[in-house]
Amino acid sequence: MFAGAAIEAFSRPGDVVLDPHMGGGTTVIEALVRGRHAIGNDLNSLAVFVTRVKTTCLGDRECAALLRWADDTVPALSYRADVDSPNQVICSRRTRNLSLAMARPIKKIIALALDGLSSLPTERCREFARCALLNVGQLALNGRKRTTPLWEFRELVQGAVREMLAAARALRERVSAIPSAARLPMLMNVNSAVLAEQVPFSQGVRADLVVTSPPYPGIHILYHRWQVDGRRETPAPYWIAACNDGRGNAFYNFADRRDTAADGYFEESLRTLRALRRVMKDGALVVQMVAFGDPKNHLRRYLTNMLVGGFEEVRPLADAAGGACRRIWRTVPRRRWHANLKGDLHSSREVVLVHRAV
Repeated sequence: MFAGAAIEAFSRPGDVVLDPHMGGGTTVIEALVRGRHAIGNDLNSLAVFVTRVKTTCLGDRECAALLRWADDTVPALSYRADVDSPNQVICSRRTRNLSLAMARPIKKIIALALDGLSSLPTERCREFARCALLNVGQLALNGRKRTTPLWEFRELVQGAVREMLAAARALRERVSAIPSAARLPMLMNVNSAVLAEQVPFSQGVRADLVVTSPPYPGIHILYHRWQVDGRRETPAPYWIAACNDGRGNAFYNFADRRDTAADGYFEESLRTLRALRRVMKDGALVVQMVAFGDPKNHLRRYLTNMLVGGFEEVRPLADAAGGACRRIWRTVPRRRWHANLKGDLHSSREVVLVHRAV
């Protein structure tokens, strides 16, 4: 695992590990279980929601209530149920394109499931269940070639709850031996360009290590939408997670996809890198996984941004002959089926960049 390996190699227990673009929270979790003080930030409220759920240590009573919900409530969800609830009488903007034939039945089942969350004893339980529905909703609707039948959807939700509960129990066991001060990550939902103005950085705390994967220049990724039935976009994830609706795609990608020169991207990237330098200790490392739409041009510009932002590149690995050090490249894992159809594009390769704050 990239994040875990970087944290093991470049930090010690008690260090502050920051991810300014935390996405699904991998860096935060890997730092947490290793006894580091984890700080995560993301522009996207969905990322904060998912990471908060993943890093919550549920109690036995809460776990038992969630199992009952999965075993009793979820199998009883029926498309034939009466439509008379707040979650079914919803603004069309929140569930745009979920009225399409392949999505309509799943939309109703999700609405019924959300109505049933009131039976769960705590808000942490309710967020956990929302996250399970979000997980399975994405699997069933986002970029799918076939319709997911309702019996399969219900079974997937039950399986997701059990799998997530197993992970929650494992997390609780891992962090039980960690000093209490390092058990709770700090999560923020701001533009990384203003990190220095946020607690704890505004109080003088500085990061010992940054491990992150920022938006990729020249690569269009939907961080805030699902694509349903021919890639018709829906903001339904925000409805399920009860988060504030997302902004436009350019907001999350640092630039509009029509900006083929990526000038807007590199302007915003430099702003965030300068801000990142302000919240890091002198000599601290930033380890990134990045891909480029135009590697030859974009990598050069990205490295220039790093230098201007206050960082120098470190090449930690030498080649087998002991010569010049080389960067590490890898093929992007878990690509979607429609991306795989396009073959090995530039965007299907990621590189690890290691820089030191100077």
